[in-house]
Amino acid sequence: MNKAVWMALTLSLCGAVAAQGSTSSGTPATSQSSTPSSGDPTGGAGPAVNSTVFSGEHIKNVTAVTEVFGRSQNITAAIVEYDQSIRNSSLSAATFTVSGRTITRVYATTQAAKATAGRDGRFVVIELDPNDASAPVFAPNVDKTAEVVVNQAGTVQTVGGATYAATPTAIINTRLKNLIVDDFQVLRFTDPVTGQRLSYNLYVPRNYDPKQNYPLVLFMHDYGTTGTNPLRTLEQGLGAVSFASPEDQAKHPAFVLAPQYSVGLANDANQISEFPDITVRLLQTLTRIYSIDQNRLYTTGQSGGAMASLALNLKYPDLFAASLIVAGQWDPAQVAPLANKKMWVIASEDDPKAYPVMNQIMPVLEQNGAKITRAVWNGRASAAEFQNDVDAVLKAGPDSNIYYTVFQKGTVIPAGITNNPGAGHIYTWPIAYTIAGVRDWLFTQHK
Repeated sequence: MNKAVWMALTLSLCGAVAAQGSTSSGTPATSQSSTPSSGDPTGGAGPAVNSTVFSGEHIKNVTAVTEVFGRSQNITAAIVEYDQSIRNSSLSAATFTVSGRTITRVYATTQAAKATAGRDGRFVVIELDPNDASAPVFAPNVDKTAEVVVNQAGTVQTVGGATYAATPTAIINTRLKNLIVDDFQVLRFTDPVTGQRLSYNLYVPRNYDPKQNYPLVLFMHDYGTTGTNPLRTLEQGLGAVSFASPEDQAKHPAFVLAPQYSVGLANDANQISEFPDITVRLLQTLTRIYSIDQNRLYTTGQSGGAMASLALNLKYPDLFAASLIVAGQWDPAQVAPLANKKMWVIASEDDPKAYPVMNQIMPVLEQNGAKITRAVWNGRASAAEFQNDVDAVLKAGPDSNIYYTVFQKGTVIPAGITNNPGAGHIYTWPIAYTIAGVRDWLFTQHK
């Protein structure tokens, strides 16, 4: 898709983007829509460093916490570190305000991290509504500093019996935690064939043991994320970070490779740039450095990244054990060799390109021996409903090597977003990568 068109489709997106996110963990406490501090006329959306302080009499620092959602990276919490252990029972949502944000939970804990339940400790976690309009720090048309401006509006009691009065001046964060994103290493590969350099993000499984073999998931981003900031492929959606989440890693310890491409990967003339080949050479290099199971290499991508995945399967037929193809397509006249591949293909009936082309591709694959199971899903289904959908598809086609699931027309585009040409395309992957059962299927596949 032309990049100018892609950008145009995402105008006025921030609020709708945030609405795609999940709620913060735990049961929300009494919500409070806090107002901007007098020294922060932007409502928390711009630099406030000159009208705030970095610490207080008893507050050592504040940490902003971000999480990645389907189409954005949002600030979801502020963590306040005190000089003494705080009594959890003394806290409520009314104890603090955060400029321009809605507070959903407040609790003390012993570590600088969100928790399911509070306990006495030096850290106070202020969970924030991820659907706030000012929550995104990176999204289409949003790219700003991750700032939280915190006021202790009420008194706080320590475990030792002291009472800390309200802070006279708002405190801005001096620390930042990007959940899951920070777990990746940011590296650079110099291709020995072309001399080109490729920035990439690599997740190494926690407690990596070189005596074990691990699968690897390659994620290739869409054209709209093309650029030189190596973190963008992680921050713009769930295609990479979902596989590196604590939940997925607990089930499937795996490497996750997410290159950041400075140029396009594929175009609508069914051509690829040299970077997919460079990615293959990077992948081959990593398999020599780490204990990576070459029988369990997987590729996935959205839009141009999905097209590159298909192209690599055609060019390197023995490389990948399975593929997750999201909102992509290729020339139906060229796809016959893919008939024996293991693929889960996801498209939307609202996608004016991927959907009709994939409908042309599937008969070609069947004519060449592929066993395909098809299904139409509601893109607004809950996690439990999607799991039922996955189970039903696998039961219907236990011997299939290709699953083709389509989101029903009108179920992927968020409320308030015009159904422009392309909207049904770019809103496919925020849903596709949330479906845990599809990710689970990928890891069951071997060469």
